[in-house]
Amino acid sequence: MTGTHPAPAPAQAVILAGGQGSRLRPYTDDRPKPMVEIPGTGVPIIGHQLAWLASEGVTDAVVSCGHLAEVLQAWLASADLPLRVTTVVEREPLGRGGGLKHAAASLPHPDRPWYATNGDIWTRFSLREMAAFHHERDATATLALARPRIPWGAVETDEFGHVLDFIEAPPSPYLINAGVYVFSAGFADLLPERGDHERTTFPRLARERRLAGFPLPQGAYWRAIDTAKDLTEAARELAR
Repeated sequence: MTGTHPAPAPAQAVILAGGQGSRLRPYTDDRPKPMVEIPGTGVPIIGHQLAWLASEGVTDAVVSCGHLAEVLQAWLASADLPLRVTTVVEREPLGRGGGLKHAAASLPHPDRPWYATNGDIWTRFSLREMAAFHHERDATATLALARPRIPWGAVETDEFGHVLDFIEAPPSPYLINAGVYVFSAGFADLLPERGDHERTTFPRLARERRLAGFPLPQGAYWRAIDTAKDLTEAARELAR
């Protein structure tokens, strides 16, 4: 009896690294957001991402640059990288969907599946497991789902309004888009030339049951680096 072989995991990826990072100022005054270093590592966010992708079997990455692209390109040119990297520059803002489509056009194997990640995500989990999940569901697109901690303390009450407990930074009851994706080969054709795929392509795929959501495994590390506080927290978690 012959078993079905899982599809090989993607070996190519797009990193969306064109954002302004205005909430990370002054760190982003002279560099794009993915070039901000995680304190204590001496390595920018994108360096951690490329190392992670390479460890998951990715051999080719396309980095989509925008804001201060030349700073990112100079670092990529001088760094000892664990995979082949191509950069594409958005000369005018195309929106997230347009930027993704523009970058995907430079993937070395347009007829094969690919990963994508936002340039401000610092995470570690098995992309191969996510790719297998995507394949099993015959999805066109799969997004990783995280359950972030609410940044405030929560108050628990009973039906009479008595306060029962205080819970410091509880996990959110909702899953959120973790900014890491697996896409089938034909996905790039469904993206808008400009605009946001999360308002167009994703809702359409969801209606057609062709969009899957992969919950991050229990205990997987995930953080979006949006503010200076996120950098501090990341450094603290790293030290731990």
